[in-house]
Amino acid sequence: MQANLHQFHIPVMGIGFTIDSPIRVAHLGISSVVSIVDDLLLEKVRKHYSTLYQLPYQNIGRTAADGRSRRVRAFLEMMHTIVQNRFEAVKQQRLFTDSEKDRYFELLPNEHPLRKAYKDLYFMSDSTTRGLLEEELTARMVPGEIQVNIMSKVDVLRNGEDGLPLPSDYSDASTALRGFAESPVDGSVILSAGFNPRLYGYLPAFSSFYRTSAARPKKRVILKVSDFRSALIQGKFLAKKGIEVAEFRIESGINCGGHAFASDGILLPTVLEEFAEKKGELAQTFLPMIQAYYAENNMAWPELTEADLTPAITVQGGIGTNGEMRRLLEHYGVDGTGWGSPFLLVPEATCVDAETMTLLSDAVEEDFYLSNVSPLGVPFNNVRNTGSSRYNREQIEKGKPGSKCPKGFLAYNTEFTENPICTASAQYQLLKIQSIKEQQADETAKKALIDQVLDKDCLCNNLGFSALIRLGIVPETHGRQSVCPGPNLAYFKRTYNLDEMVDHIYGRSGQHDNSIVAADRPHMFAKEITQYVDYLGRMLALTGDDKAGYRKLLKMKANLEKGMDSCYLLSQQKPYEGENLDSLAETVYDQRRRLDRMFEPAGTAAEAS
Repeated sequence: MQANLHQFHIPVMGIGFTIDSPIRVAHLGISSVVSIVDDLLLEKVRKHYSTLYQLPYQNIGRTAADGRSRRVRAFLEMMHTIVQNRFEAVKQQRLFTDSEKDRYFELLPNEHPLRKAYKDLYFMSDSTTRGLLEEELTARMVPGEIQVNIMSKVDVLRNGEDGLPLPSDYSDASTALRGFAESPVDGSVILSAGFNPRLYGYLPAFSSFYRTSAARPKKRVILKVSDFRSALIQGKFLAKKGIEVAEFRIESGINCGGHAFASDGILLPTVLEEFAEKKGELAQTFLPMIQAYYAENNMAWPELTEADLTPAITVQGGIGTNGEMRRLLEHYGVDGTGWGSPFLLVPEATCVDAETMTLLSDAVEEDFYLSNVSPLGVPFNNVRNTGSSRYNREQIEKGKPGSKCPKGFLAYNTEFTENPICTASAQYQLLKIQSIKEQQADETAKKALIDQVLDKDCLCNNLGFSALIRLGIVPETHGRQSVCPGPNLAYFKRTYNLDEMVDHIYGRSGQHDNSIVAADRPHMFAKEITQYVDYLGRMLALTGDDKAGYRKLLKMKANLEKGMDSCYLLSQQKPYEGENLDSLAETVYDQRRRLDRMFEPAGTAAEAS
């Protein structure tokens, strides 16, 4: 199985921020993830890049038969063509001419064999030998992988023209999966945001997810998980259908961008320790199930061992220094890392408009917060004063709250209607506000409830506007951009070129004039602890007399304390260069005291917050 050239990948960010990242960086060997939730946005971007690269384009209209999967497939086919053409052009270049080919090798980790061979080649004087070795080196080049992301639970089942529900194969997640599976991309699909048996059960419909020889499947499955138990359960479900999990992608439940699926206080180091201890169980469990499926279905099974089927383990969420990455790779034994939010400030790698990029680079720690804007009802990492928040305030002042809901990807609420609608829609918000006004409650309580309703943002539309503005598809004056950075971005204070960011990731920042982040930046584990205590404090303030809810928070407190014990022991170890372990010890001390105060009988909501 081909290993990732780099020790990092660029995870999916929002709907549009990484929508063209493979076009930007795959020819340099860097893997990145595209969201395929919004097929209508994909179609607009496909038209843009087809024109730019003079590729044939024929519009797939919104009402076209099976249009969603066809739009996804056409977009990925276009992206695959551009990536392959760019990569082949790089391969044709000569080395040591300050070319993109040189850049390809220079960006690799210092210890990577290809980078070492490239450096050695420079000192060879025999032209014949040098030419042969350059050909060999070129033959070993591979592009970064095109990966796609599907939020498993964002799976609206649409109605047909007759008003009746379509078959499950035409749900939003299933059609996106079909578009990927039928595309020419040799890549991976990341299934995130929970376990969807209907979607997982659809994978066997596509032969590209199975092996035909010892070679890896053309299409691979990556699962984003929060803990080992989830990995084991989901992996077994797929193994019984003969589907391998190529990688488990662990993400901090709260120290991340976008939706924050907070755990019961189980900190990332605790999760990583369990994966390090039990990683071998995964292949041991999955292999016999996969073999049985192949046998039952008369499929040829190549002679593979548990080692061949051991899933890669990667981690993402708040990583900010090479020292932290080395801790993850060397101490916890993970196979790779995801660096997300910092790349929002790298115009070469992501699709962010100038106004939003300025907002992000100027923002201070207090500007990043866990918001209530998601129609899914899940906390959403945000930054203050986005284009969408300003636009929403203007509409509320005009007496026109809510969105027209042109896409309906997050339409799940049936509180007032038979057919699901979105809580960010004007229809829902007007109905909900009227319902609140009719309640028997004081005006202060009513206002607080109404404010919560008006907080909701049309993420389906607004998370894509930044990309449309950046690509010139809509004018800058359109505004309305939402963005979903992780709080880690507070420590990255300007825009960067790709080489700067990659050198920072690999600890080569000394090659540049300025260090990217300050030395006193809190450790990623310290930041996660503080965020969880903040979150627990907010939940405690909302619990009131709910005894069951209070017991749940006590369990979260116990898990946090256990995780903090591990973090304190870790803080006593020798730090890697650039790893601020001192901040971890200080944070454990401060946040344990804060937890104790929060749960004292005389504790107040103010202390909790």
